[in-house]
Amino acid sequence: MLVPRLALRRLAWLALTASVIGLPTARAAEPAPTRPAAALPIELSADRLTVTTDRETVAEGDVRLRQGGLLIRADRLSYRPPTDRAAASGGVRLEREGAIFRGDAAELTVRDFSGWFVAPQFDFPLLGTRGEASRIDFASRTQLTAADARYTSCPRPEDGSEPDWQLQARSVTMDFDANEGRAEGARLRFQGVSILALPRLSFPVTGARKTGWLPPTVGLDSRSGLELAVPWYWNLAPDRDLTLTPRVLTRRGVGLDTQLRWLAPEHEGQVDTQWLPDDRVAGRARGLLALRHEHALGALGTLRVDGVRVSDDDWWKDFPRFGRLLTPRLLDASARLDRPWTLGPLALNAYAQVQHWQVLQDAEAPIVAPYARAPRLGLSGRGRGGWLGPLEVSGELELNRFERPDDDSGGLRPEAWRWHALGQVAWPWRAGGVSLVPRLALNAARYRTDEPMADGRREAGRLIGTFSVDAGLRLERDAEGWFGRTSLRQTLEPRLLYVRTPYKRQDHLPNFDAYGKDFNLSSIYTTNAFSGIDRVSDANELTAGVTSRLIDPGDGAELLRVGIVQRFRFADQRVAPQADGDVDGPVQDQRLSDILLFGSTTLLPRWTLDASMQYSPDIGRLQRSILGRQLPGRAVPHGQRSLPPGARGQRAVRARLAVAAERAVCRQPPAQQLQRHLVRRGPHQLQPEGQPDHRFAGRRRVRRRLLDPAHGGRAPVHRRVGRHHAADAATGTRGPVATRTEPAAGPEGQYPRLPPAA
Repeated sequence: MLVPRLALRRLAWLALTASVIGLPTARAAEPAPTRPAAALPIELSADRLTVTTDRETVAEGDVRLRQGGLLIRADRLSYRPPTDRAAASGGVRLEREGAIFRGDAAELTVRDFSGWFVAPQFDFPLLGTRGEASRIDFASRTQLTAADARYTSCPRPEDGSEPDWQLQARSVTMDFDANEGRAEGARLRFQGVSILALPRLSFPVTGARKTGWLPPTVGLDSRSGLELAVPWYWNLAPDRDLTLTPRVLTRRGVGLDTQLRWLAPEHEGQVDTQWLPDDRVAGRARGLLALRHEHALGALGTLRVDGVRVSDDDWWKDFPRFGRLLTPRLLDASARLDRPWTLGPLALNAYAQVQHWQVLQDAEAPIVAPYARAPRLGLSGRGRGGWLGPLEVSGELELNRFERPDDDSGGLRPEAWRWHALGQVAWPWRAGGVSLVPRLALNAARYRTDEPMADGRREAGRLIGTFSVDAGLRLERDAEGWFGRTSLRQTLEPRLLYVRTPYKRQDHLPNFDAYGKDFNLSSIYTTNAFSGIDRVSDANELTAGVTSRLIDPGDGAELLRVGIVQRFRFADQRVAPQADGDVDGPVQDQRLSDILLFGSTTLLPRWTLDASMQYSPDIGRLQRSILGRQLPGRAVPHGQRSLPPGARGQRAVRARLAVAAERAVCRQPPAQQLQRHLVRRGPHQLQPEGQPDHRFAGRRRVRRRLLDPAHGGRAPVHRRVGRHHAADAATGTRGPVATRTEPAAGPEGQYPRLPPAA
């Protein structure tokens, strides 16, 4: 069994700054109070008050004591003004600056916050974490000691059992003024088993950075052997820091990793390096360089530079963990300048980009490298309303220079200039639960190749138009008593999409970015069988489907979704993909497509299940079935799940991708959980000098460049976006497209009603 990499960097902050009281960080984000906290008045309310003047006040029944940012709620509370001491018992709840503590008994000196809390459970809603301790002793507002502290980001089990993983410490002492914490007897437990123990830790406890050694990183794998890395953090300036990490790999030798980060009001970025001066296994020096920089250039727009380069083709196999790249054998290096602006109802964006790839080839499994784009110049836009009236428009103009990579394994592929233009005009009509959207789309492309094409020409072009009508209906009815719920709402949502695209021969034209779409819910309701620009399938077809959803009207949560869809062709499709997704396949004369059945549910507590099945009526059996699950962790808000695709837009896709990046937190090996939380919530947060901006604090962007033909490559990446699709994911095109025509969610009674469910 391989031991996963144990990323313990900033372990203590993760473990117990949040687990006991992540208060100074929250306090730093707020403006300084006009009066000291100790000078603020004390407010006490309850069902019954018994007052002994200048001696004691006893409150019983729904007691609330408030002083500044401190709130104490309990069944009974006694307060002695001479000593400023409050003793609470029975259902005690203490809230202070983002932290919530619950327990049976607590005693505090209110103004200096000294005292104790017995057996508290604590929650940090902003962090999504929680835990408990046998006792917490508060020496002051900035000093505390916790005994037998336990912390986790997994949901608290309802049956009282231990969560899948948690971090425990025998004793934790924190001094926020000195920015120092000490933990003794720290243990990491996974499914009830201790897998790591550290006798003593010293760590920073606030968002302020502190130069010094960080906890070590330990790893073991079959290619590099045992690995030990000890990071040293250097706080260079408020807006810059540097981490140097010497490491020893028992099979390969000694190496050094570095990470330099910077953050200013106009720009931010980081540089990562990994260096092995003498890899004993490979017999040579090896290294990695990664750069990310974003710079706001004022009126010129925003410049983004992003790239990764490694020393050799075997890097992805020997060191697979760096960056968790979505395509570890295709390393992108690009620079892009975006200049957005508005013109009435139109949102426009001019852009320029240069993009190259490093392809890590494997003799046993070679891949075709994507084309480099040098340059890529374009203008895109979309708009609705205003002087456009009821129309929805979108368009894109783009000029590309496609160049083969130096280590091209795809043969003598052509190099060329390509100009293309995309445009769409839609006239949507929506009323209640009915929607009808006719749409006219144009796809024009012009090529100039360095070498003659198949027909001997160096220049060629084509213009193809597509007409489509997208119609939908939403019916709903009350469904009481289903699945033990008192009030649910069931919908029935049929949808028809008719597409008419005339045939235009294209097999004599070069192909730089077109690839056949997979058969799934994302592609079946699209007008083109290809992603990318270089191929447009002819079509005379109708796609018909129906979806039924079960929604909780109280919070908008979608509990269940099932559906079926099939495509009907009225004529042969002559521009079609091959079986492996490549272009220029045989004529498709099948009149009925396979049937796609899909469903998803959140009825199981803490689980989301998605399933789809592809059934072939010709052979009478399933061609493919997919079952996906989303385990506990950070999830898309339920209210967002229930929105129709037309209302969800791209933010839902981003949210789903974020969930995909962090799903199964509580089922992952504990070290991976630590790595994810340490990266996301580490204490070493840069602040722009002179202009604090907590939006950027500790941020590490997850960049998911889905390398498919629409982004310049011919190598397919089969991706599963889920049921929430942005317009470009649903249509498979890169250019601006209109959103789907499902009616947006509306108030009760807006949609036609079905008979009540039995």
